[in-house]
Amino acid sequence: MKSITIMLGLAIAAFGAHAEEKAVTPQQQKMKTCNADAKGKTGDERKAFMKECLSAKPTAAAQGTPQQEKMKTCNADAKGKTGDERKAFMKECLSAKG
Repeated sequence: MKSITIMLGLAIAAFGAHAEEKAVTPQQQKMKTCNADAKGKTGDERKAFMKECLSAKPTAAAQGTPQQEKMKTCNADAKGKTGDERKAFMKECLSAKG
């Protein structure tokens, strides 16, 4: 019985770690937002609303500032680096022009 409990605990921990790795894409976030905004709508009204909402271009505020975009790109490029190596890379990446 104790081994079953341990195995179950390990399985839950592994699933939790896997779930954290999976990032929500911008399209998934948009779907979530549109779905929440469509609450109360049904049938053709909901279908038309969702089509309009999902095809809408993001506003400038939703896209983020150029600095935020640069941070996002540098963060992605720094994957696998840790400690002083990451710190030095991020400093150089964020201070780079263009």
